[in-house]
Order: sequence, then C-alpha cells, then structure tokens
Amino acid sequence: MINLIMPKMGESVAEATILKWLKKEGDYIEADEAVLEIATDKVDSEVPSPAAGILSKRLFEEGQVVKVGEIIAILDAENAESNVAANILTEKSSGNNNGASISSPEIVKPGVAESPAIKSSPGRFYSPLVKNIARHEGLSIQELDNISGSGANNRVTKQDLLHHLENRQKSGKASAPAASPSTVASSTPETKVVAASSLNGATEIIEMDRMRKLISEHMVMSKRTSAHVTSYVEADVTNIVKWRENIKNSFLKKTGEKITYTPIFIEAVCKAIRDFPMVNISLDGTNIIKKNYINIGMAAALPSGNLIVPVIKNADHLNLLGLTKAVNDLANRARANKLKPEEIQDGTFTLTNVGTFGNVMGTPIINQPQVAILAVGAIRKKPAVIETPEGDTLGIRQMMFLSLSYDHRVVDGSLGGSFLKRISDYLEDFDINRTI
Repeated sequence: MINLIMPKMGESVAEATILKWLKKEGDYIEADEAVLEIATDKVDSEVPSPAAGILSKRLFEEGQVVKVGEIIAILDAENAESNVAANILTEKSSGNNNGASISSPEIVKPGVAESPAIKSSPGRFYSPLVKNIARHEGLSIQELDNISGSGANNRVTKQDLLHHLENRQKSGKASAPAASPSTVASSTPETKVVAASSLNGATEIIEMDRMRKLISEHMVMSKRTSAHVTSYVEADVTNIVKWRENIKNSFLKKTGEKITYTPIFIEAVCKAIRDFPMVNISLDGTNIIKKNYINIGMAAALPSGNLIVPVIKNADHLNLLGLTKAVNDLANRARANKLKPEEIQDGTFTLTNVGTFGNVMGTPIINQPQVAILAVGAIRKKPAVIETPEGDTLGIRQMMFLSLSYDHRVVDGSLGGSFLKRISDYLEDFDINRTI
C-alpha cells in the first residue's frame, strides 16, 4: 500500500482544497499521472501519483479542505499488475478493442455507468482532465487533435483547451452542447459562473469565487497576525524616467525584452535589504528567523481581477537584465495561469505596484509570514524644489510616492522609516548614463 500525501504548496500554505478527483476508486494509475486537482489561495495544481497502482481508497471528497501532510488517498501497488492484466484480457475477449493499442487501461467498477470516453489519437496523449473537459464540452477527437499544445512534448494542457473553447465561442463556431451547472462545476472549477440573485431588481447578491474567498481569508489573517504600520516617502525618479525613455528601444532590440520600472525598483529594494537585513525576516512565535537570501515577490494582477505573487529567487544575485527577464517571464506566465507551485513560494519581501492602476499611493497588507511590503505609486510630473550649487530653483520633476507597511512587532519606526528612505535614495541616485 502507498499513501498519497497532500503536498506542501508554499511556505505559508497549511492546507488546500480538493477541486476535482481525476480518478475513481478502482482506477489504475501510472506513476506521475495526475490523480486530483487541488487549490490554495496562491495557485491551482494537479497532484501526481508517486507510483503505479490501483486507487483503492479516496479519503476526502471534492470541496473538502485538507491539511498539508495528511493522507488523501491510498494506492494498491502490489495487486496492480494482476488487475490490469485481467482487465486487458477482459477487453480483448469482449471484442471491444477494435485493434487499438492499450496505453493506460482503466479498471471499471461493476454497475457504474460511464460517459462515452474520448480516445487519444495514435501518437498523442491527453490527460484525464483534458479528456473530461473535452467530453463535457462536446469536442470531437479531430478538433482536439488540432489544438496546439504548450505542455511537454506539445501536450495539450487544461489552459490550452480552455483558451481554445473561449476562442471558439468568440468566433461563433459550433458551440458545445448546453451543460448543466453541475456539469460545469465538475469539469472546470475555475471557470464556474455563480448566478447572481436579485432581491428586488435594485441589488444583486454575487457569491465570491473560490480564489477570492481564499484571498479574503489570507488578508484578514494577516491583519489579525501583524501590527500593521505604514510609512511614506516621495522620491524624485526623473533620472530613471529619462534613462528608460532613452534606452527602451535599443534595450528591446538588443535583448528582446521590454524594460519596465519594476526591475529597477526591485534592484533598489535588494540594495536596501542588504543595508537593513532585519527587514528580511519572519516570525515563529517569539523567534525571529533572519533570511540570508533575498527572494522578492511581485504582486501580479490576473485577468479575473485576483492577484498572485510570483517570487524571484535570489534577486540580489541578478543584474538589471536578469531582473528584467525574470519579471517579464513571471508576469506573462502569471497572466496565463502557467506558474509552477515552487514559483510562488519562499518569498522574503514583496513589492506591489499600485501605480499600474493610476493610484499615487497605497497601504498594502503584509504577505505572511513576511514582515514588510512595499507599494510604489504612479509616477507624475510635479513642480519641485531643485537644489543646485547656485541655490534652490523650481523645476518640473517626475515624482513618485513609496509606502512601506511593516509589522511593528519586530520592525519599529526607526528601522522601517530608514529602510524606506534608503530605497528612495537608491532610486534618486540612479545613474542616467548607465549602460546595459
């Protein structure tokens, strides 16, 4: 017997919700084949089987919350070969094989009616999840074969299929048969649409989606855990704006990457953390855990309106080009819902850009178990006093507010304020003649 364990999906993640079982009790499962889909407040993921075997017992149902490390299913590896062999012989003797090769036979429990399955074309593999969605949406195997896959060996992923269905609907091609709400919920949990109920025509009651519920719980937990304080500073980033305008076209031509302000901000944060390492910590009861590595989380907005925080590991080891590549890659894959679980784990400090939405400042909530988070606001032209050897003068400068929320249990005003001012100093001292 082999126990299937709920995996750890992040440093601050203690539990996960079972979205969908991809296998039934009695099914044969190959090693590394997906058994179920789970979700946390950070990412959705499939849980693979650690070995080949028969799924003998599912210990939790869909929708239940399971703690990390708990046993979620039991596999029978000892009787797998004999059961699969018997099943193959049964299929051959019944004459239902029609000469097709058997790649991953299923053990069907007696008395359970099965929906017509989608058979993989020769030379192409489809995961059980993709097959289930295709079956519920009424896709033919020919249409499935025409979808370009972004997975390993050009395998069609769930996101590839959902993107195809969305494009098909927009283009007005043959639409899938109408599905009942229960069918939609069982096949594509993240696209479930909860109908809004109206009380009197003037108001609507709209249920939160699953990710919004989890984010809500995480934010409330953070406010309940940490004594939040927010400090502000205004920085003159004129040199940065001028430098970026001057080099962005040549930078793109030379490196193939678009340079934004985010990697410049991250670089300044890493320098300031080296100067004030006691901001790069977490708490375990009354023990302070000082991190000797700098992993910067960057909040990214999803098309759904929710947020996710991919993490740049050892960000202080990267130059500006390396940070640019990392920022662009993580942001693009976050929007496409293609982040890996390990890419949203182990952050030590978080940066969020509220200026993206036209906001000049914000009071961000700490991303537990970290102790500080920086928000950068919109860059705006403003009149400002310019100090020169000949005296003070007025000029039009590019100004930006920075706001740092920190946990006052361990970061006092002196440390938090000095750290924030140091970030501002690094931004204001940016070399306008810098080369890449």
